[in-house]
Amino acid sequence: MLKPITYADAGVDIDKAGKLVNVIKDIAKQTPRQGVMGDIGGFGGLFSLNVSNLQHPVLVSSTDGVGTKLKIAFMMDKHDTLGIDLVAMCVNDIVVQGAKPLFFLDYLSIGTLDSRVVTDLVKGVGEGCKLANCALIGGETAEMPGLYQENEYDMAGFSVGIVDNDKIIDGSEIRIGHCLISIPSSGLHSNGYSLVRKICFDILKLEIDKHMPEFGKTLGEELLTPTKIYSETVQNIIRDIPIHGLAHITGGGIEENIVRVIPDACNVLMHRDSWHIPPVFHFLKQAGNVSEYEMFRTFNNGIGMIAVVPEKSAADVLQRLSAMNEDARVVGEIVGRKSSGSRVKWNT
Repeated sequence: MLKPITYADAGVDIDKAGKLVNVIKDIAKQTPRQGVMGDIGGFGGLFSLNVSNLQHPVLVSSTDGVGTKLKIAFMMDKHDTLGIDLVAMCVNDIVVQGAKPLFFLDYLSIGTLDSRVVTDLVKGVGEGCKLANCALIGGETAEMPGLYQENEYDMAGFSVGIVDNDKIIDGSEIRIGHCLISIPSSGLHSNGYSLVRKICFDILKLEIDKHMPEFGKTLGEELLTPTKIYSETVQNIIRDIPIHGLAHITGGGIEENIVRVIPDACNVLMHRDSWHIPPVFHFLKQAGNVSEYEMFRTFNNGIGMIAVVPEKSAADVLQRLSAMNEDARVVGEIVGRKSSGSRVKWNT
């Protein structure tokens, strides 16, 4: 006679998941709670909109993941920074429209529930939410035996922000002569890791814990550097300085992302060598014999965000960013569109 079988026998430990909920609740309580109603554990997260200072409030939302940067965490068995990446990739996409992040939710699917790994991942999400000044109001952790390789998982995030309708940054006020100002990235962020892994592990056969003199740290430490979160920086600038366009430099690099925010009648002239490119990008270019074209359409190359501002406001923006310890530079300008072809031109 077949002995009684349980869900745990099939690989899903409900009891362990229940215990983790309390850990996640404690982490969530450490994120900003203004507007949050109820507690983690309900069927849906509740958030009260206090919009008395907004004439026509508009909600702005975004969803994203971390991509194959996860593979680096698997190799290092280090999981406490990926949550920062997850929050960053979502909130950076809503702040470019002038939105203030309100709340965040995460989704984690994992083959076998490992309390240490899940706790580290959610701690990272909580840290990211604190950096973005938004609340962690809920999420889902799903144990899925047989779907993932041993010790592997995937993550997705969801963010919602708010902006007054007449304060939305949509690029419509961008004009010829406006300046492009860069805000530095912290490194690779969370894009291009399939190419990174191809170069580092398939071609160069490097070990993840190899000390790299170029970086002053191990390869794994460099590759796991968390994505920078720009929400507080952007909110500080747009409060009283006219910003007519913002581009989050993610997959597709500068060329594909900057054209998403400029009018059809305009092109961009980028000033080559006008900003600092971190060593990791030089290393990848040389080690993988990657063309400059491929570098600039795959990686951020040291620029995490680009602001488009009137020329008369550029000095104020640079000064404000410098006061926030940002090495901001004027890296280009808006020019007229005269022909077909690439809308991003480069000069020296």
